[in-house]
Amino acid sequence: MKAMVLSEIQDLSHNLNPLEYCDVPDPVPTKDELLIQVSACGVCHTELDEIEGRMLPPRLPVILGHQIVGKVIIAPPGYSFKAGDRVGVAWIYSSCGKCSYCKAGLENLCPDFKATGRDHNGGYAQFTVSNPKFTFPIPHSLSDAQAAPLLCAGAIGYRSLRLSNIQDGECLGLAGFGASAHIVLQLARYQYPNSTIYVFSRSESERKFALELGAAWAGGFGDTPPQKPNAIIDTTPAWLPILEALQVLAPGGRLVINAIRKEDSDKSLLSTLDYPTHLWMEKEIKSVANVSRSDVADFLELSACIPIIPEVQEYALKDANQALLDLKNRKIRGAKILTL
Repeated sequence: MKAMVLSEIQDLSHNLNPLEYCDVPDPVPTKDELLIQVSACGVCHTELDEIEGRMLPPRLPVILGHQIVGKVIIAPPGYSFKAGDRVGVAWIYSSCGKCSYCKAGLENLCPDFKATGRDHNGGYAQFTVSNPKFTFPIPHSLSDAQAAPLLCAGAIGYRSLRLSNIQDGECLGLAGFGASAHIVLQLARYQYPNSTIYVFSRSESERKFALELGAAWAGGFGDTPPQKPNAIIDTTPAWLPILEALQVLAPGGRLVINAIRKEDSDKSLLSTLDYPTHLWMEKEIKSVANVSRSDVADFLELSACIPIIPEVQEYALKDANQALLDLKNRKIRGAKILTL
């Protein structure tokens, strides 16, 4: 099969083509795995973190991609899936199922958490295998390309919104406006119809897009919003938005950081963190770690009811390097999707 393969950790500033488009053997499922023919796979900022070495290193060589939509080719007995079913695979490939976190439905915190596209080959390929316990049916109302970003950008956004503790009528801020935030905005408008939503972005085009989707206000980092948000969800790869968000957060508010890693380029800014300015008045900071099975399953069901229709930009599989480069350079409107 054709696949885009990462063989070594690289700096995208020095190598614009870190993934090799090549032929690799078709995956062979075990008796407890699904074989899936991939039709679409989302491109996530986490892949940039993997390529450039900002997180736990993936096994190498590896096929990236963890927002996978495809058709079941082979299904093991004893599960609800059958050949021909349309399914999705998310960042969570598996967990131990035995620890206290797993028993509490918090598989995302399991010490034996395994990630699709990091610990197991992902969806930048014509075929992949998955664990049926962590595979999800896809709503019929969505195309393959529209469904793909819901599996990570949407599911992690759903978890972030829950962790924000926002109540209907309170003000929600979104720092950054890429794949996840543009889905969160649609979700928040549905779940909290009396809340105002403010968007902070360095990109004028992203701010314009946010207003098109129903944001009440959109400004740059450092701008003063009409009122202090009760909660802010940060989806950026940088540290500056954290400081700016804390400065405008309402007393007693919560900042939810929706990112696996932050880039080091502006890390020195943390030395300017000032307690009275940024943290006083019982402000909270909450990180988001991975997703659980229920995050993905519940959000897919909810997204079909609303419905949430993500904005997508499609690329061919062989153009995955260009999609990643466009993502790194903030050429973003919605989500980037590889279609096969």
